Amino acid sequence: MRCLAVAEALHDWARERGQVLASHFLCAPLPPLLKARLDSAGCIVHDLPVAAGSADDANHTLHLVRSLPAQTMVLDGYHFGTEYCAILAAGRRLSPRVPLVLFDDLAAFECPNAPLDVDVVVNPSPAAFALPYRRIAPIARLLLGPTYAPLRREFRLITQEQAPLPVIARDTVLVTFGGTEPQGLTGPCLTQLAAMLPKTCRLAATIGAGDPRADALEKRVAEKRVALVKPGRITLHRDTSAMATLINSAGMAVAAAGGTIFELSALGVPAVLVVVSDNQMHSAAWMAAEGLATVIDGRAAEAVEMIATAAETLWADSTRRQTMAETLAGRIDGLGAVRIAEALMAIAK
Repeated sequence: MRCLAVAEALHDWARERGQVLASHFLCAPLPPLLKARLDSAGCIVHDLPVAAGSADDANHTLHLVRSLPAQTMVLDGYHFGTEYCAILAAGRRLSPRVPLVLFDDLAAFECPNAPLDVDVVVNPSPAAFALPYRRIAPIARLLLGPTYAPLRREFRLITQEQAPLPVIARDTVLVTFGGTEPQGLTGPCLTQLAAMLPKTCRLAATIGAGDPRADALEKRVAEKRVALVKPGRITLHRDTSAMATLINSAGMAVAAAGGTIFELSALGVPAVLVVVSDNQMHSAAWMAAEGLATVIDGRAAEAVEMIATAAETLWADSTRRQTMAETLAGRIDGLGAVRIAEALMAIAK
């Protein structure tokens, strides 16, 4: 999604100048809905015929970069390590040098003998400034902090619309745990939240294109086997392209503490943030320390009960939710992807 946000910003940048710019996505096999979404955004998708993050992957990527020819490479994935980047760097030195941009979250690269050969590092986490990027990638331009949070076009557009109802006047809690949802928290959380939140509170849940439980959850809701108080109380949105609208209509969110943090912040929606992977810990801790969210470790044995209890408490405290919303306002301006796109075009010249 953050690569899509940058691709959209690049397309807009080119269009404003009367130009046409193509974005090619080289990916491991994608769910059909996600691939269709990239297609509809004008992106060209290439299925990866080798193991993602392998040496074969790096060499295949170099071949494609030369054949296009590409102006810039943007790398985003947890399976891309130091060896992969080294192969790309060596290959780039054998032909006209193509700048390499790296999305990163943890600065966990091991490179004791040679620095990471990348031109730009992007880490929008508020904690990114404390990470050792100057040692790991000394020649890279660093795009760090929420200023560079890559939000998609839909978020940029919705911030220009008329202000919605205050969060305390909205009757919906949004539940969203990401595209693949490996922990399977959505269904159990919906059941618990429906039982614990007031009957007047509606629940909206997103289901990602890569969630293997999506069909079963849709069936459970349709057959009213989730703890429904009344028909229509729970609505499911599968691989939605209207995430900004969903967030903008919510009085609170229960969300994985990944990139959704920046989407919620941009639209001023308070949240119970659920840490489901190590790379989310820094940003979530910062949000909690700033009083911008309640944070729960979604990997704990009693995670569902902890999440529901925290949500019940926050929903009941309308004063705190409104204060959180007002504090969030203006923290993220929604232009991070535009800034990244401008940096990419500058180094591609």
